[in-house]
Amino acid sequence: MAFTDASLTALRVFREVAERGTLTAAATALGYTQSAVSRQIASLERAAGAPLLDRRHDGVRLTAAGQIVLRRATAVVDQLDATARELAGLPAERGTVRLGWFPTAGADLLPRALAALRRTDPAITVLSREGGTPALVRALRAGTLDIALLASAPPFRPPDTETPALTVHTLTERSLRVAVPADDPLARRDYLDVADLRGRRWIAGSGDDRVMGVWPGLDERPEIAHTARDWLAKLHLVAAGCGITTVPGAIGTVAPPGVRVLPVRGGPGEQRRVLLAHLPRALPEPVVRVAAALRAAALETDAGT
Repeated sequence: MAFTDASLTALRVFREVAERGTLTAAATALGYTQSAVSRQIASLERAAGAPLLDRRHDGVRLTAAGQIVLRRATAVVDQLDATARELAGLPAERGTVRLGWFPTAGADLLPRALAALRRTDPAITVLSREGGTPALVRALRAGTLDIALLASAPPFRPPDTETPALTVHTLTERSLRVAVPADDPLARRDYLDVADLRGRRWIAGSGDDRVMGVWPGLDERPEIAHTARDWLAKLHLVAAGCGITTVPGAIGTVAPPGVRVLPVRGGPGEQRRVLLAHLPRALPEPVVRVAAALRAAALETDAGT
């Protein structure tokens, strides 16, 4: 079987597996059984004459051959989808930009940029979706996102180890802060000391991000009173006096009533970056304009903090 005989279905399935990171997640997204996904991948690997995926206990990773197939498969699938839209009489998507963003970017940076775009470039349609940084990176590699806002913490390593490396620009770099109830004695101060964080109850993230929400430099075992995936839920728990939590600097401008967001002094600096990432290639003009709007919004946000 030659690779030119590979089916479009197999290419779509392969792209979904590359984006989701596991066969199980891809099967769920596509509405297939896991065995059906496995069969499609096996047929594509037979056509390629080489393994396309390195199967691990925590998911899959593309082999060198898999990276080649993904790059080409994405282009083929996108072209076929564009042809289908034209045949159906739908407008071309030259003005559509697919943007990914990590959760807290939706609190301030993303709305600012989209509002500005509606004024300056109303013909551009932005389709966005939220996700964790690893999932967004996979989506960039799979070609289902054009650009993505990523979160980065020290030691600020590249988003992944795949080649070619993603093109990454730092939009902002700010100190991590702590949200405290407005009626807490600490809220009367202009900043917190690391020592003030000892013995406090914390509101942390859930699942694999359980430690998110706890000050990284804390020199004691934290008491985690509540866990929540959504950052707004964390802040409302803070307002209710249920504990304290860490937040990016930008959250201070949109924190709900009953919450004060304060910087922390003492101990190692806890910086966080917001990155704009895309595949290393020339970007279409609509994507360039969206990226420019995100940069401008980041500058405005920095000026307001």
